[in-house]
Amino acid sequence: MKDLERFSGKVAQKRHDARASQAQPEVKLVTISGEDAGQRIDNFLLRICKGVPKSHIYRILRSGEVRVNKRRIDQTYRLEAGDVVRVPPVRMAEKPVQTVPAADFPILYEDSHLLIIDKPAGVAVHGGSGVSYGVIEQLRAKRPEAKFLELVHRLDRETSGILLVAKKRSALRHLHEQIRGGTVDKRYLTLVHGDWKNERQHVKLPLHKYSTSDGEKRVRVQEGGMASHTIFNLLHKYDDYALLEAELKTGRTHQIRVHLSSSGFVIAGDDKYGDFALNRQLQKAEGGRNRLKRMFLHAYKIQFTHPETGETITIDSPLAAECQRFLHGLEAPDNAGREEPATD
Repeated sequence: MKDLERFSGKVAQKRHDARASQAQPEVKLVTISGEDAGQRIDNFLLRICKGVPKSHIYRILRSGEVRVNKRRIDQTYRLEAGDVVRVPPVRMAEKPVQTVPAADFPILYEDSHLLIIDKPAGVAVHGGSGVSYGVIEQLRAKRPEAKFLELVHRLDRETSGILLVAKKRSALRHLHEQIRGGTVDKRYLTLVHGDWKNERQHVKLPLHKYSTSDGEKRVRVQEGGMASHTIFNLLHKYDDYALLEAELKTGRTHQIRVHLSSSGFVIAGDDKYGDFALNRQLQKAEGGRNRLKRMFLHAYKIQFTHPETGETITIDSPLAAECQRFLHGLEAPDNAGREEPATD
């Protein structure tokens, strides 16, 4: 009996040791491919060490536990093709598995480098800040075979229209360089309440990003904020509204919304910077006017240089149907023959 107990104990110990060995993280050596070249080391580690707290990533960088080509580096180091990265043992946090529903979005353009979709209003572009998942997670769920899908830029959840997704890291890098260099031309359509006067108006107001007491991200005009520049072109005037084209010269968070509200012209349906009493009124059909249950802001045109061919690409997205219906309801008999002002 004692021999059997000793034998059973040894078997149990071996099983325990095997489980402990499997659970114990090990040092990994990762060779950087051409697609991963150009990333900062901190962003690379955050991507491959999913579930590891950001504070821990920066701690192992500061301590020198992360090495590139056997040398210490700081968090701003940009990886090069062929670099060998030493990733120290890190224990991944076990998170509950969440199912992300796959979704199709209208495709405006696609090739081996880019996917450009027409995002509907009310859908976040990515998960976070109380949102479980967004467009990018749903696209990855729909295309599990895709090795790389990353957002090139972002749109507010309430904004509809053109959204660029990179299918290769080289394309992402190239397009980010264009955005930083100001060579990407992004245009929006928006409807504001009030008597807009100028056919073409430049708004240059510095913007400061902050968080409210409940953690909501907001933006306000503030001296010392980020320099921001929007050009507004008047497309059509209605009795109490004006349809504008917004041309972004910088790409700050909520830039169009805050530049307009700070200039005295709120966007119809804007639930953050708009007129809340007006929004409640717009949600009800009155007379010949249709209801508007969303913010009237639509990314309708973008022009950029293709990251591989160098060709100039221009993408258009028709104004969302619910916005078109609202404009049709604003058309009054005395507006029927009015000419639209010319734009530059």
